[in-house]
Amino acid sequence: MPRPMIHRQEQAGSNQRLSSTSLTDKSRTNLSQLEQERLLRHKRSAEYVRLLQGLDSGGHVQNRQTVEKIIQAIAQEIPEVNLPDILLGVVSVCYLGHPYEVHTLDLTGGIIEHYKLGETLPGGLEKARSLALHGGYAFIEVYADCCRAVDEAGNVSVVHTS
Repeated sequence: MPRPMIHRQEQAGSNQRLSSTSLTDKSRTNLSQLEQERLLRHKRSAEYVRLLQGLDSGGHVQNRQTVEKIIQAIAQEIPEVNLPDILLGVVSVCYLGHPYEVHTLDLTGGIIEHYKLGETLPGGLEKARSLALHGGYAFIEVYADCCRAVDEAGNVSVVHTS
């Protein structure tokens, strides 16, 4: 008989969803690691996916106001989790053409940048490069301990990195 690879320990009431209306800003920091992980696995909204897919078009690199709006939208996507504190950045395929390969949104500096073939991505974002290029995802959210690959429908796949 096959053994389950994932063991779940259900607690009473654990199937209840947390909502942004049931949490205050103070409780945002009091989420357990398990609660935070569960929230970060939720499907991303169509508007959020569309916004992050649009990083490659237009003059976002030069427009500071647009970059700030994008960062605010990221913070509002999962309001229960303070994403700017844990999300390092976003990596996606760059469609500007050769020699550009990927582009990033670095949340620590609020910078959108396009990278050429062979250029190393800064601040821990490099671990998402091959996934962005070859995984068929809309974009990759990069965290210190993992990458969350988001497809065009908003579905999230977690890829743990070492």
